[in-house]
Amino acid sequence: MHSFRSEPILWIHVAGLATLPVFLVLCLIFLSVGEPFLPVWMELFLVSAIGILPLLWMQLRRPFYIFALLGIALKPENLTERQRKILCLINTKLNRILALVAAVLSILVLWHLYQFAPLIADSAKFLPQWRSLALVLAGLAFLGSNLFLQIPVSVMRVLVTNDTEFAGIEPLSLEKIKQDFTILGVRVNQIVPRLLQSLFRINTDS
Repeated sequence: MHSFRSEPILWIHVAGLATLPVFLVLCLIFLSVGEPFLPVWMELFLVSAIGILPLLWMQLRRPFYIFALLGIALKPENLTERQRKILCLINTKLNRILALVAAVLSILVLWHLYQFAPLIADSAKFLPQWRSLALVLAGLAFLGSNLFLQIPVSVMRVLVTNDTEFAGIEPLSLEKIKQDFTILGVRVNQIVPRLLQSLFRINTDS
């Protein structure tokens, strides 16, 4: 019997961490644009509100439905029993605590980016020096970084679950999935091709 860790979507989401530095660099560049015209705390609050609050609210209220990728989502009725068990691990108090911890760490990272931004201001002179627009763009870049932090964090909690605990989990019902999760994207019958699924199973089982 294949391990639940052989689900390709879990590893695809974990791999999303690789894009985190890209979004943070973009955020840094936009923070370096123009001259600050608001107090430091207000600018940080604006960027944080755009970049953290929407995702944190989602993760605390109705967590992201992880069987979704690039604007498409696997229909809940097509989930296997194992996949419905995985969703049980996503929708837990522990994952909500992890979401809060990730948000706090993100704020600390943003503070350091803000402090470093003036040092690279000359490198961003090619951009229009509109501070208000730059702060909004910095917030959107920060939102991207948080997206690719929050989801992998929740997925990694699944991956460290032991097999005995996983075996004892009751699969989430279809009604609960639709009620408790934020399902984004066009719903389809299959996301990951069967060949790729087989390759993941061989690699994780070996």
